[in-house]
This record gives sequence, structure tokens and C-alpha cells, in this order.
Amino acid sequence: MTGASRKPRTRHADLIRRARTPLRAAELGRDSSRPLRRDWDRVKDDVMRSAVAAKFRTHADIRDILLSTGDEEIVEDTATGHYWGRGRTGTGKNMLGRILMRTRGRLRAELAEVQRNQGRRG
Repeated sequence: MTGASRKPRTRHADLIRRARTPLRAAELGRDSSRPLRRDWDRVKDDVMRSAVAAKFRTHADIRDILLSTGDEEIVEDTATGHYWGRGRTGTGKNMLGRILMRTRGRLRAELAEVQRNQGRRG
């Protein structure tokens, strides 16, 4: 892909990054006049996993909330999202919920490792 053909996508990504609120960023990201990247169906789970991991590693307050859910199932309860959520019929894939639960497990493992390493030093 040439630099010229990447510019519109890069400008749009920058616009989303600079959005004043998360809601505005979401609206811009869902703009149907902008085509999805060609490989979106192949990469979307990895993109979401990466974004969710970064979000919860960066923000201790929401990390604590996620960890406080214990082993409870997490469900993205949306009637319109049959891929990321459970969907109107409750039979959706709930991929966001699955990613959150996986992230929770990884965060727990990371915290346990930090505690083990601190115990060795103490």
C-alpha cells in the first residue's frame, strides 16, 4: 500500500484518536461512509484484545472493577451486537465478554507474578 493510499485512513484514525469524548470516537469509528480495512474480519478479535488489555493495564480503577468480578461470566448485553455481545436473542457470540474474561485472567496472573517476585525480594 502506498503512502498516498494510506493517508485518508490515517487522517480518519487521527480524527478518532483526537475525539473529545469516547462517544464521539465511537461515532466516528462507526461511520459507514468509511470502509473497513480489508482484513477486518481476520484481525478484529486481536485488535479488540489489544485495546482491552491496554485499557485495563493503564487504568487501575477499572482494572480493580474487572478483577472484582471474580469468576463471574461477563456478558456484553446489547440487543444490536450479535458478534461483540449477546444480541437481541441472547445467542450472540459475546466476543467482548470473552475477551474481558480472558483479560481478567491474564491480569490476575500478572499480579500474582508481581506478588511472587516481591516476596522473593522481601
